[in-house]
Amino acid sequence: VRRREHSERSMAPVEYKEAEQTEKAYQKQDAIFIGKKRVLSKQRGKGFRFYKNVGLGFKTPKKAIEGNFVDKKCPFTGNVSIRGRVMKAMVISTKMKNTVIVRRDYLRFVKKYRRFEKRHTNMAAHLSPAFENVKEGDIVSIGQCRPLSKTVRFNVLEVEAGASDRAVNIKKSFRMF
Repeated sequence: VRRREHSERSMAPVEYKEAEQTEKAYQKQDAIFIGKKRVLSKQRGKGFRFYKNVGLGFKTPKKAIEGNFVDKKCPFTGNVSIRGRVMKAMVISTKMKNTVIVRRDYLRFVKKYRRFEKRHTNMAAHLSPAFENVKEGDIVSIGQCRPLSKTVRFNVLEVEAGASDRAVNIKKSFRMF
């Protein structure tokens, strides 16, 4: 009798938890059908949240799995695939909503002088709400994706803590990874 009660409890319908409504348009994940009437026995533990593994050795953040944000440009919960280049860069600006400016430093060989010169480029990258407390100076791993806007072609995949001392000018410092 106990087994039957236990199995009946596990087949109870999963409650739908509505996403954060902070925009004018109704926010919902495209991959989830809200009007579902019945629960299949195979999906009893999954719930109503769509998330995926982007691969390439990057783990899906816990907030992307358990959170209730909706971001169609997020590589973990949205309709964006990572392909092409994957690189590390330093965050130099977090002033935009869901977008960061990262600085990528590299060396270029000058054949005439047989030496390297320091160069850098600034790129805009989409920052998913799954990553919290990203500050200037943090090191991020970014992956190339389809164009998300006029200037954004990369997505943040992983965040590492950056320089502890904030006295150094982050926007001008050269740092290779």
